[in-house]
Amino acid sequence: MRRFIALLLVSGVAVFGKAMAEDTEQLNGLLLKNQCLACHTVDKRKYGPVLREVAAKYAGDASATAKLAAKIKAGGTGVWGDDIMPPQGHVSDADAKQIATMILALEPKK
Repeated sequence: MRRFIALLLVSGVAVFGKAMAEDTEQLNGLLLKNQCLACHTVDKRKYGPVLREVAAKYAGDASATAKLAAKIKAGGTGVWGDDIMPPQGHVSDADAKQIATMILALEPKK
């Protein structure tokens, strides 16, 4: 029985790890397609905030997906100091929502 449980746990980790890799690939594809990588990366500071920092800032906020999707489209300033997020009108509503959802699913940077 213990071996069976251990096997299930290991299998779950493998499947979860594969799912995380696929999600990261999908997020990177959306970021590339919508030119987000010009200012943002998942783990390192470029011009805009690190996406893991965004995940940390909005962790636990039930309205975060809608806020971030709107911010992607409309742009803004003041949330990250003097950083300015220009409007990204070329990003579809569906892509903005998907990007926001996937950013919020990242392991937050502490």
